[in-house]
Amino acid sequence: MSPVNLAETPLRSRVSIEQVGGERAFRRRLMELGLVPGTSVEVTRVAPLGDPLELLVRGCSLSIRRAEASEVTVKALANGQ
Repeated sequence: MSPVNLAETPLRSRVSIEQVGGERAFRRRLMELGLVPGTSVEVTRVAPLGDPLELLVRGCSLSIRRAEASEVTVKALANGQ
């Protein structure tokens, strides 16, 4: 599967972070939240109007806006690892 952005990730699927894009301060903030390349992430919930997304990252839940998630490139993990 080719890389897609985190905003396009289907609900309950596990993906691996490939790259965090955007401006430097924006990238730094997301990486401080744990969204670093190689990290496994699961989209656990989506708000009723589609924004924000709730993510499970390293055992912690965090919410980010869909626009922020679109800057994060991910790839699917084989067998949902």
